[in-house]
Amino acid sequence: MKSGIAILRQCAIVGVLAIACSGAFGDAAQMKALATDTKLWVEATEPAHIVGPIYYVGTRGLGVYLINASAGLVLIDGAVPSAAPLIEASIRKLGFKPEDIRQLLITHAHFDHVGTLAHFKELSGASVAVMGPDVDLLQSGGSLDYLFADNPKLHFEPVVADRTLADGDAVEMGDVRLVAHLTAGHTRGCTTWTTTVSDGGKNYVVEFVGSTSVNPGTRLVTDPSYPGIADDYRRSFAMLESLHPDIFVTPHAPLFDFDEKRARAEKVGVAAYVDPSGYRKEIEGSKKAFEAAIDHEKKAAHQ
Repeated sequence: MKSGIAILRQCAIVGVLAIACSGAFGDAAQMKALATDTKLWVEATEPAHIVGPIYYVGTRGLGVYLINASAGLVLIDGAVPSAAPLIEASIRKLGFKPEDIRQLLITHAHFDHVGTLAHFKELSGASVAVMGPDVDLLQSGGSLDYLFADNPKLHFEPVVADRTLADGDAVEMGDVRLVAHLTAGHTRGCTTWTTTVSDGGKNYVVEFVGSTSVNPGTRLVTDPSYPGIADDYRRSFAMLESLHPDIFVTPHAPLFDFDEKRARAEKVGVAAYVDPSGYRKEIEGSKKAFEAAIDHEKKAAHQ
């Protein structure tokens, strides 16, 4: 297990990498926001109930989600490697046991979201289900990543998937059914999960959004990072625009205003997390950033 200091250094490397690659996109405000974000990756926070059987058990910056299904616990994503004791503590504080996890799922195979996957697989013996294009990436520990392959500091402990998923496949755990939607681009197998749960006599469509950001250094037009990456992003945005969740959560907690919503939930309960307009705003903003990256790359190629 890496120390917190080691992971803080690792996060700093990510920040430096992003700033170095960002060029015209990296103003002072963005650099400050990035530095703050990476510090939150390893900061403990209280677990929280979101809706029905769904709970937040991540760090302050990285979303990790526990689902108490009738056939066993489901864990979605896993933050950075050093977060394992923080996630375990959150699960136990809610009254559950991490040893009872029966299904491990991910949104995408990057070290800041699958860093504890190997740990929880060994601890619980849970099955790991992964979208097909990310299976080899996960098994490589990140060494096959189209952007981070040559940076071992951004790799993670390899994990072999027990089940390979295709777009539209479902993972069922008793009374919970999760549908996997391929939202490729950020990684080839980036996945968005949807489910419907009940709380207080009402049904809510919940979406665990796969990352749609374009990491600095990604090539979308000239010598693309992988063939068809820009088309993958566009297909992903079209699919996400077709979904209509009542509640959405994200791999990076600030992207769905987790702290603010949790604070409001103390007064209004689940209603604090119901945010269809926030979902539209998040997808629209991410799509605009993608198109801006395309335009920036095209202009740079003609200079």
